[in-house]
Amino acid sequence: MPRLNKPRTALPGGSGGNTAPASLNRLRTALTVFFALDGFLFAGWVVRIPAIKQQTGATASTLGLALLGVSAGAVITMMLTGALCRRYGSHAVTVVCGVLLSLSIALPAQTGSVTALGLVLLLFGAAYGGMNVAMNSAAVDLVAAMRRPVMPSFHAAFSFGGMAGAGLGGLVAGSLSPATHLLALTGVGLLVTAATGPALTGARPAAARPAEERRTDDAREQPRRMSAHTRRIVVLFGVIALCTAYGEGALAEWGALHLSQDLRAAPGLAAAGYALFALMMGIGRLTGTTLLERFGQTRTLVAGGITAGVGMLFGALAPAVWLTLLGFAVAGLGLANIFPVAVGRAGALAGPGGVAAASTLGYGGMLLGPPVIGFLADWFSLPSALTTVTLLAAVAAALGHTARHATNT
Repeated sequence: MPRLNKPRTALPGGSGGNTAPASLNRLRTALTVFFALDGFLFAGWVVRIPAIKQQTGATASTLGLALLGVSAGAVITMMLTGALCRRYGSHAVTVVCGVLLSLSIALPAQTGSVTALGLVLLLFGAAYGGMNVAMNSAAVDLVAAMRRPVMPSFHAAFSFGGMAGAGLGGLVAGSLSPATHLLALTGVGLLVTAATGPALTGARPAAARPAEERRTDDAREQPRRMSAHTRRIVVLFGVIALCTAYGEGALAEWGALHLSQDLRAAPGLAAAGYALFALMMGIGRLTGTTLLERFGQTRTLVAGGITAGVGMLFGALAPAVWLTLLGFAVAGLGLANIFPVAVGRAGALAGPGGVAAASTLGYGGMLLGPPVIGFLADWFSLPSALTTVTLLAAVAAALGHTARHATNT
């Protein structure tokens, strides 16, 4: 397995670079908590979108424009986070972004207009995008140190966190205002970050290692210059990640509205749609390492794309709530491992540069999808707009088959 460690991303261990398994496990636990917190906070926001839409008087298209603030803030931050991680370490950047995300999640419920909502979502998106890139950078380093394909387990934590956040949101939707709910999430986020952050920021800095060891590691970690052919393949994996993350973003920010607006589901049941989707995605990711070892990466990609496409077709067009929920569940199971596999293959081919490029493209899809769905919903209908998730899942499956010979893994 190629070394994917980035400069100044520290792993605690003894001299000579031998990291104690207990230290690796502590870091893995801490990162898992941050992935779960990220999903928990994000889901807490998305299940309150119907109420905030009503509060601000937004239409589907103007809500889509406001959601573009999340996308813009995240994409801008993603382009800067790599440099911040190289300078300060991905662990420290993860913790700082955890604080910012916890603080910014309370802001959307304080707005009374679409314009104000878009501006505060710009801040929320910046924190969300930075945290995702920093967490994935730290996770890639840890996966390389552990020498096992455990990346899906981190993304499973995100999904289970999302399930918990959506489930809690559904429970309190009828009794708590969005402002009270999201402010409570701020408190939870800050407490979890304060409790878990020292396990990351306390990691031994690279400068504390012997000079000879640092020179050896630095020589090994010099970024490889990608050829034009390699760059094209990395972009291909990034597009695969984008296609599937588009579906995750669409379900996160429009699934509850589809259930409540088009199928007249109660607020709690509408929130359960994303919770069920996140649950099945989490279960799929928990089995991801086994699937990869047994069936290989290409079959996992192709089968996942086909499964997600079929599930989302039911989720978008089914006339009954229970069929829609079943479709969401199948879509979550299909999408589960495509993003981590695509990012992992890009990293195996091109090192940290490949991981950064594929991750940025992928999360761009998750964040740009919801505004696109909003515009399509106004032009056609929300169910019709959600069928684009099926289309892009099919594209991901086709591209996954095309890329089967791109690496030796």
